[in-house]
Amino acid sequence: MDERIKKVKLTDRGVEFLRQVEEISGEVVTACEQCGTCSGGCPFVEEMDITPSQIMRKVMLGQEEVLHSRTMWICASCFTCTVRCPRKLDVSKVAEALRQIRLREAIDAIDISKLPKEEVDRMPTIALVSACRKLTG
Repeated sequence: MDERIKKVKLTDRGVEFLRQVEEISGEVVTACEQCGTCSGGCPFVEEMDITPSQIMRKVMLGQEEVLHSRTMWICASCFTCTVRCPRKLDVSKVAEALRQIRLREAIDAIDISKLPKEEVDRMPTIALVSACRKLTG
């Protein structure tokens, strides 16, 4: 096992999650020092439910519940965190990786086949197409 992963004693699933985020983002998340500079410089931190440094820590610890955070959707990829990071980590790439993992779950919010036929017949075609694109994985 990789030496940097041994230190935090992650579960197998947590290790897999960490590796997946690192693979997609291209960032070595475990290099984060947890200095908080990313959070201190983020222009949107007040809108986030957890700070960028907390995102990094939760990923380091393999805590997949970070995928349910609003923070990854709020990140504007302004790169303030990257410019200020003493380790030159790009937190916005990690946020994008988390968004990608979440989107790849392909969760359908609507099942078109369960809509009543009469309702489907009344809907404009563009509304159906739009709903499929927005509400299905």
